[in-house]
Amino acid sequence: MATVVAFLSQTVARVLRLAGLPEGETDPGVGIRAMDERALEVYDIIRNIRDPEKPNTLEELDVVTEDCVTVQDLGEEEYLVIIHFTPTVPHCSLATLIGLCLRVKLQRCLPFKHKLEIYISEGAHSTEEDINKQINDKERVAAAMENPGLQEIVEHCVKEPE
Repeated sequence: MATVVAFLSQTVARVLRLAGLPEGETDPGVGIRAMDERALEVYDIIRNIRDPEKPNTLEELDVVTEDCVTVQDLGEEEYLVIIHFTPTVPHCSLATLIGLCLRVKLQRCLPFKHKLEIYISEGAHSTEEDINKQINDKERVAAAMENPGLQEIVEHCVKEPE
């Protein structure tokens, strides 16, 4: 009987952790609110990134919205941050650069341990699959950031507004 109780206790703790709830938490809304707060924290960081070719922010252009950010608890105070952004046009030549700016800004500014996945919203770009691969490939991102011209553009886009 003690083995069954221990197994059930471990199973419940695991389910709660996967649901984003701390162990012993009885209100499922608390874990959901915590993830919503993390998502808003992420959104606050990315909303003021400047578009590479326009004077507007990604928020002003509706490239990013509050709804485009999802945060999931991975346990041990680590989170999976998922961004789905929408380029202004389906053939946007700067979509990869926008994804790179999102990645760089979040890597620099997120105050918690995280894994990051950035995607173009489904159906929002003619080459979304290729771009998604590029902006989620660590080696390609590192190589891109070694290019001084590209690095200058990214720095301009992610610079905090004055």
